Order: sequence, then structure tokens, then C-alpha cells
Amino acid sequence: MGWGIHLHLIAAISWIGGSVFMFVLGISMRDKRDQEVVYPIVGPIFGYFEMVVLVMLITTGIWMIVQNGMIDVLFDFEVHSRVIEALRTKLILVAIMTVITIVHLRIAFRTNGKKRTKLETLLSRASSMGIFLMNFIVLHYAIVIRNIL
Repeated sequence: MGWGIHLHLIAAISWIGGSVFMFVLGISMRDKRDQEVVYPIVGPIFGYFEMVVLVMLITTGIWMIVQNGMIDVLFDFEVHSRVIEALRTKLILVAIMTVITIVHLRIAFRTNGKKRTKLETLLSRASSMGIFLMNFIVLHYAIVIRNIL
């Protein structure tokens, strides 16, 4: 499979691990003052890290699809197999998670160190939880694909 799978796995581990860390950080810091001190510092660092890792995941994913000659069959909807169906589902979930991440990062960077509106707070928390949960669903489909192969 080459270097693509290794980079993809490192990026996936970083993405999911970072998400779990931020989730644990978020639920463990109850004191509002602690949050106001920690998040403006940690948030942007993690946000930039998250952007780099997401680009790396998408790039290595596309690279592996092309290298394995799956690009044509992936978009030929008359072709059906367990691997192709699982990969299509995974890619749709990744696209949704990417949009959710963009929404989350846009709000986070724009409001860093500032008071958020109720809508911004709701969207930020919902997108954060969505990213956290989607990670495990996407991981499930990655495991399904690996098990088939």
C-alpha cells in the first residue's frame, strides 16, 4: 500500500486523539474562568493542527483511491461491492465532517477571546460534538474496509 496508508493512519490517530483530548478538556473544565484562560490559548493551536491534519487525511485518502485504481469504480454507481459501498459511505461522512469542521473553526477563530452569541455557542458546541461523534463512525467504516481487504 505504500507510504500513503502510513501517513493516513498517523493523521487519523492525530485527528481522533486530538478530538478526544479536546472533548475531555471541555467536559472536565467546569470553572468558566479556567475556560476563559485555557481555550484562547489551546483553541487556536489545536485549530491550526486540526486544519493541517484534515488536509493530510483528505490528500492521503484521495492518493490511495487513485493509486489503487478505485477512482473510476467509486463514481460508477452501477458497480457494487462491500468495499466500494463502505468507501462511498465513508467519503460521504468525511465530507459532512469536513463541513462541520469548517463551521466549527470559523466560529472558533472569529470569536476567540470574545463573548459568543447564543447561536454561536450552540453551533460551536453542536459542531464540536458532531466532529467528536463522526470520528468514531468514520473510524468504523475504515475498519470495515480494512477487514474486507
